Amino acid sequence: MQMSSIVRTTADILFPFILIYGFYIVIHGHLTPGGGFQGGAVLASGVLLLLFAYRYNESTRIVKKTVMKTIESGGLLLFIITALSAMLLGAGFFFNWAASGGMIFGDLVAFGSTAANLNTGGLIPIMNLAVGIEVVGAISVILLALLSGIKEKI
Repeated sequence: MQMSSIVRTTADILFPFILIYGFYIVIHGHLTPGGGFQGGAVLASGVLLLLFAYRYNESTRIVKKTVMKTIESGGLLLFIITALSAMLLGAGFFFNWAASGGMIFGDLVAFGSTAANLNTGGLIPIMNLAVGIEVVGAISVILLALLSGIKEKI
């Protein structure tokens, strides 16, 4: 069954805003409640919106299972590389070596009540990004698998 043009247009309009909000939650995860998993789930809800708004054939042209599996694997690979990077420098597994080095994400956190600075956290923002990529890929693959079970009926 195909949704009405109102539903499809609404989904097309809302999709970019859902993506922006999901990325906001992922990027600000080390400063606010949220992070990679929560942001990835919001991003996957945008994918779900597209899957519901279009027919099975149309939605699988937009969201491909192989692409989502590749995204999931890329997130996992980024997480593993982030975790092992400290071991290459002689520290322990997942040691936050970038936290106070002045590099990207390495500014020191000021004492007291100050405005949040995205350039703090060391490896945590990178880990949040990796988890967000992993979660959006995994949930999208699950949604596509569930949708494929009813493709004959729609």
